[in-house]
Amino acid sequence: MSKTSLAPALNENDHLILVDGSTFIFRAYHALPPLTRKPDGLPIGAVSGFCNMLWKLLQSGFEKETGHATTHLAVIFDKSGKTFRNDFYPDYKAHRPPPPEDLIPQFGLIREATRAFNVPAIEQEGYEADDLIATYARQAAAQGAKVTIASGDKDLMQLVTDKIGMVDTMKNKVISFPEVEEKFGVAPDKVVEVQSLAGDSVDNVPGVPGIGLKTAALLINEYGDLENLLSSAEGIKQKKRRENLIEFAEQARISWRLVKLEENVPVETPVEDFSVAELDGAKAIGFLKAIGLNTLTRKVAEITATDVAQIEPIEIEIAGWATVPTETQQEETATQGNSASASWTASQVAAQAQAEQAAIPVDTQSYETVSTLAQLQQWVDAAIAQGYVAVDTETTSLDAMQAELVGVSLALAPGKACYIPLAHVDGEGDLLGGGGLLPGQIAMNEALPVLKGLLENPAVLKIAQNLKYDWLVLSRYNITVTPYDDTMLLSYALDAGRGGNGMDELSERWLNHKPIPFKEVCGSGKSMITFDKVPIEKAVAYAAEDADVTLRLWHILKKRLPAEQVTTVYERLERPMVQVLGTMEKRGVSIDRQMLSRLSGDFAQKAAALESEIHSLAGENFNIASPKQLGEILFGKMGLPGGKKTKTGAWSTSAQVLDDLAAQGHEMPSRIVEWRQLAKLKSTYTDALPGFINNETGRVHTSYSLASTTTGRLSSSEPNLQNIPVRTEDGRKIRQAFVAGAGNKLISADYSQIELRVLAHMADIPQLKNAFADGLDIHAMTASEMFDMPIEGMDPMVRRQAKAINFGIIYGISAFGLANQLGISRGEASDYIKMYFQRFPGIQEYMEETKKFVHANGYVETIFGRRAHYPDVNTKNPNMRQFYERAAINAPIQGSAADIIRRAMMRMDQALLDANLEALMLLQVHDELIFELPEAQVDATIPVVKAIMENACEPVLQLSVPLKVDAQAASNWDEAH
Repeated sequence: MSKTSLAPALNENDHLILVDGSTFIFRAYHALPPLTRKPDGLPIGAVSGFCNMLWKLLQSGFEKETGHATTHLAVIFDKSGKTFRNDFYPDYKAHRPPPPEDLIPQFGLIREATRAFNVPAIEQEGYEADDLIATYARQAAAQGAKVTIASGDKDLMQLVTDKIGMVDTMKNKVISFPEVEEKFGVAPDKVVEVQSLAGDSVDNVPGVPGIGLKTAALLINEYGDLENLLSSAEGIKQKKRRENLIEFAEQARISWRLVKLEENVPVETPVEDFSVAELDGAKAIGFLKAIGLNTLTRKVAEITATDVAQIEPIEIEIAGWATVPTETQQEETATQGNSASASWTASQVAAQAQAEQAAIPVDTQSYETVSTLAQLQQWVDAAIAQGYVAVDTETTSLDAMQAELVGVSLALAPGKACYIPLAHVDGEGDLLGGGGLLPGQIAMNEALPVLKGLLENPAVLKIAQNLKYDWLVLSRYNITVTPYDDTMLLSYALDAGRGGNGMDELSERWLNHKPIPFKEVCGSGKSMITFDKVPIEKAVAYAAEDADVTLRLWHILKKRLPAEQVTTVYERLERPMVQVLGTMEKRGVSIDRQMLSRLSGDFAQKAAALESEIHSLAGENFNIASPKQLGEILFGKMGLPGGKKTKTGAWSTSAQVLDDLAAQGHEMPSRIVEWRQLAKLKSTYTDALPGFINNETGRVHTSYSLASTTTGRLSSSEPNLQNIPVRTEDGRKIRQAFVAGAGNKLISADYSQIELRVLAHMADIPQLKNAFADGLDIHAMTASEMFDMPIEGMDPMVRRQAKAINFGIIYGISAFGLANQLGISRGEASDYIKMYFQRFPGIQEYMEETKKFVHANGYVETIFGRRAHYPDVNTKNPNMRQFYERAAINAPIQGSAADIIRRAMMRMDQALLDANLEALMLLQVHDELIFELPEAQVDATIPVVKAIMENACEPVLQLSVPLKVDAQAASNWDEAH
């Protein structure tokens, strides 16, 4: 029963604001860069953002938006734990990942902040915040009051009436009847009906397969409500829709119960008790001083006329967080400043975690072999009870799309690990050829359901090294690993540029332990065997050690994230990419085998003709592919200038050497460059690509590397699709072989000049920013600025020079490099670069500031906080120092562009699903995304793709220049691009 209040009932003159606490918290968390309290490193970014948002609300009260002054106010939070919905549908919200680690200690602080501002902080066991909001809103409206819900959450839109409205604080937008109808296609009182059909993948509301929001709205508008629709389903003309509505009717009813908000919660605090109370300056300032929010402290002091000096900060205790440094550490902090404090905290965290994990030596003889279902269930139960477990798979191949599962290893604590053999065969044969399964293994069909229950359990964090491989292998066995952490990506987020992120290297670096080498178990070269032929006893030591080491690394690396302020980078830019890329790789892309065969023949003929011409120019036959023979011809026999000998004494015939000679007008080097390009196209692509076609899927499945570059750019291999040349006609022909399936099209969506746009934003270049804002031809504008000529009727050659300079500057091009690229003298190129910096002084300032920063800190950052480390930047070798400086100048630009497309990729599949579109994201190549989709959906899909890509930075930050995406559809990649 609800409690009775002594306060008067609300009336038509009252205005109740109900703040959706979760919306405020997550908006605050994502809107600001990581912020920590000095000197103890306590994360307070979300607390700071929340306090400022609450303060703004207390000052304005949405009076401007609603026309009503606020009389009652409360912030409603979710109570941790299960709700009544989990009682009848245990999978509700099962796929939601755990909150970021640095946000967890802030939840309690935010509730304390709310109370410090004399605002009720309401939460209740067994109910979600939305249920409490629904109950309070209906109660207040029934008493005649005006209600405003401060949230943009679509689930709350079902509450909108003439008395109850919403304000989306993210967009500063009032949500009433028209906005709800625009979102759902129905009036607010029918929103639940639509949601029950469309479902919600975020909350794991199943809905009805094949029915999105638009279709659901059409059906509800026609049939009135869910029950009438389901009872009339037999009469629906569309076969698939009819069958799904009949088959999944009960699922739809469950979904209705999940999305319908409970409006009769027996609330513990009456709505009448939410009357706005006068701000207690001492109470608020005591909290704000304890957190360290000085600016807001001054604002509160001014409004409340409180003497800040007289207020002592309150004591804040957070379980598991050491907040008081020793006197020695305090003295060191005071002496060295804030950066020293952060450094001390990070190094202390790392050292302590290292010591803890090294305390128990790695003993490969202590691991358990799990050979019965009862044993396996014990390990699974222990993992569930603990809430986290390290996992690793052993397979027959490095190709995740062809690898067969051989066994799985688990680790629960340092030294406590096991291996579950599933498909080991005797060394004389295999499952197909007479070897037979070895005894002492659990049958695959019995073990997988048990493992699936663990690996898909939302309450258990799965920890792995290079998880994308395991995720993809297991997905082929109908297991979707979630939620998860990846030690390779933890290391990459923390240490990109400082060293490798492979398990063996990390183990030696952090644990001073060298794991068993793979070749020691499986051999190498021609004698190498697949893992299914490894004796089980030998496999246990190797496989369980991997899980053991991975778990130890996780304990070290995970604790470093908040201490080094890179939690957001890992949580928002790295970890989600595992599933995004795994899904893309599994989809693959179709190629035209016959077209590639024809191209191979064409390239062979062209290469033969060039070979004949080269031999004629040389006056003799020789092996063009032999650098030694080629060098002797060019520099020994023909005496061409610029010859350099390598350490071996042979003439260098590198691409740079040949390009320089060709630029000087020498015919033979020019022909050799053409011959090499054709030979590479043939060997690397037209001959090789058909060999990558998967026998089961008939498609090519590239593998993306997440942690292979310092800047965050992705690379691909087996096959490498990032380096297909597109500047030559022959190179573009290869892209023509990447085709859409029957009835489908490919969409190529490509960011236009994204790195120049990022540079304009980061370096704050007014001319570039204005040009991008006005949609001008940026290269023509640059030429106009540099050479004082009108854009209209500009010589294309002049524009080409400006384009080369624009892009060259980003990559730190030298006068020598620009001269070669444009075919001009080095002096003229040097003048161009000087002129460029004179016209765009902000760029040179950015470069100089970046160099100073990297020399002082050893790293640079992207606009999203990703760090690229250059630990050797202060080398005394001038050539190497300049190399690192150029890389450091480029890294924030290229890295920010990489982060932007990552953010777009993470949102893309859900956006397409929400729009009821069938487009599948297949490939990412630098600044371009490739999709395959039904031809009939092209016009509907392109706007969705462009919107996600062009708004990828939001809500974290707003670029000062617009992002622009060019997208079009065709039957093959080249035509689409």
